[in-house]
Amino acid sequence: MNKTYERWARRFLAALLAALALCGGIVYAVDPCLYYRLPEGRLPAFFNERYQAAGMAKNVNASTVLLGTSMAANYRASWIEEFYGGTGLRITIPDGYFSEFDRVVDLLFRKDPPERVLFALDLNTLIRDDGGVTDAMPDYLYNRNPLDDVKYLLNKDSLYYSLYAVMTAGQGGGQTLDEGFTWDKTSLWGKYETLRTYDRPPVSEEQTPENAYLQFTQENLAVMEDWFQDHPDTKFEIFLSPYSILSWDRAVRRGDLDARMTALRVACHTLNRWPNVRVHAPLLAKDMVTELNNYCDYVHHSGEAGKWVLGNVCAEKFLLREDDVEKTLADWRDFVIHYDYDALWNDAFWDQWYETHDGPPAWFQASSS
Repeated sequence: MNKTYERWARRFLAALLAALALCGGIVYAVDPCLYYRLPEGRLPAFFNERYQAAGMAKNVNASTVLLGTSMAANYRASWIEEFYGGTGLRITIPDGYFSEFDRVVDLLFRKDPPERVLFALDLNTLIRDDGGVTDAMPDYLYNRNPLDDVKYLLNKDSLYYSLYAVMTAGQGGGQTLDEGFTWDKTSLWGKYETLRTYDRPPVSEEQTPENAYLQFTQENLAVMEDWFQDHPDTKFEIFLSPYSILSWDRAVRRGDLDARMTALRVACHTLNRWPNVRVHAPLLAKDMVTELNNYCDYVHHSGEAGKWVLGNVCAEKFLLREDDVEKTLADWRDFVIHYDYDALWNDAFWDQWYETHDGPPAWFQASSS
């Protein structure tokens, strides 16, 4: 009886080890997260930024790297190369937190540090704390411990995505690094779409204190300042992602405009203190943000508009120097306070709206009652 049990246990253990070895071998060979290498003979299958950013940071050598949230998802590395020369790479973390970007930057500089980092600074990210961050970004892909790579190799999700990558390649699919994780070609853009998807908030009777976002802003700025200090030979071009004018309507109506302006003021002054940093403010580009045909919602702009932004950042058209911060932000506050937002919902919008709707939007009904 004992011998039978021992034989069964040995066979089970051998089968288990063989299955694990097979799993690890498949994952290593296919490497769906691009962790060890970029694929040869096939295009990558892109499926999760937080998993695959590590591989791109490790294995794509680039002289200029663009980092950002979904606000930068529709930029292309080829545009970076067109405007800045050299080689380019775009890495985006949708709805990313600063602690997540910090992991990417740490990994990025371990091998062949870039000459330049472009960071699309998302105002909504700047003013929030890190409390909402989850474990969606796997530590074992970003840390310095090679031993826990086993968590990548012996992982059912890694095996699944390995099979997905093989099937995608077999069907002639996949994307280039230039197009990976972009979504502008499958989205609707234009003024009507931007207004249609905007849930206009009611006017708040209370104003958010001006310093409401200050602590979180300073904590997030401290993360960036560590980058600047640790990598003094790298040029950091920080540009404020251009939300549409509707985002300012939202701020005015919710009563947190001055809190946001305070955060912007502190950020611009802080960033301008560093000799290897330049601040660019397409967020305040009137012609860009008031043209709602550039957008699909109140914050996200199209790839075409992104190319225009990137070209103008390179040409220093949005450069915001220390001496200009106070006046520029004061002028912008005056502009958005007095902007005629109601005029955006013109007859052309309502004619198109009532082609497919029996009544006005819910926010319009609420504001009229």
